[in-house]
Amino acid sequence: MSKDLSDAISLDDVAPDAVALVEAFRTNGGVSFQDSPLTEVRANYLKSCAINGLEKQDVGSIKTLEFPVENGFAALRIYRASGLPSDQKTPLTFFIHGGGWVIGDLDSHDSLCRYLANHTQSTVVAVDYRRAPEYKFPIPLNDCRDALTYVMVHADEWQLDLSTAVIVGDSAGGNMATVLANQRDYRPEGMKFAAQVLFYPVTDLTAGTTSYQNITSGFALTAESMYWFREMYTSPGTDLTDELLSPLLRKDRSIQPSMFIVTVGLDPLADEGIEYAARAARSGTRVIHHHLPKHMHGIFTAAGKIDTGRELLEKAASFINAVQQPIDVR
Repeated sequence: MSKDLSDAISLDDVAPDAVALVEAFRTNGGVSFQDSPLTEVRANYLKSCAINGLEKQDVGSIKTLEFPVENGFAALRIYRASGLPSDQKTPLTFFIHGGGWVIGDLDSHDSLCRYLANHTQSTVVAVDYRRAPEYKFPIPLNDCRDALTYVMVHADEWQLDLSTAVIVGDSAGGNMATVLANQRDYRPEGMKFAAQVLFYPVTDLTAGTTSYQNITSGFALTAESMYWFREMYTSPGTDLTDELLSPLLRKDRSIQPSMFIVTVGLDPLADEGIEYAARAARSGTRVIHHHLPKHMHGIFTAAGKIDTGRELLEKAASFINAVQQPIDVR
């Protein structure tokens, strides 16, 4: 199966370190997420992340466990950095993986979590929420909230200092991360975040921006892909302006937790991410915004092949370090 790529953006307009991956994608037919059966899409995404992602770093310890959610269980994976004494308290970095609420899991983003643990000396807790379409909105988001509650209960046991907690998410994970960072009446009582790190987040599911019109073929994530993910995640009749779905449309414009945000130009989500950063800055939020006009969605899960993805991950880790000043509470 091949897609019509006649309207695809020229490779001349793609960043040099991303051209090889985009060219390979197009040579292989330009088939996007929505063009294959769900089981195949999930398996192929895992393979792609493994092939193109960062090399997995050794960390001090990794533990995967289940925690209770409504009508079942979900999973957490806890990463502790190399070289930390077992009794040393560390800050929390809470990680929510992307994948359109449909694909991706703890393994797809494992190398990113290992990197963040080692380069921030925080404990990274990644949540494996139940995915759509089997579990539609708001179940994945509720699972992330329940994961936070579970972390709070076990903070002392896991040697966590929650006072400088940072929440991180890419794409759909960035959507849920910023909702949890800002919706005080939704997140667990007593839990707050000092900062949020958002990699090309979904912020407006109404999908009315110009970047949706511009990115229609030639990349793994296109406007059609986002329509498909939206259909998988939401039920018919869902109000897409709900603030738990579209945080850009949130009426409360008060100051947010400090924000590190990356947007990429060759992405249907570009415009909404840029506007989200701008609105946060106008509200008085401290915002560090990196916009990469010639890169496409997915540079962080392809950071083993795209140098810019790794460079921005280093900057994100430095941002987290600046928020989470070193502590030594024994």
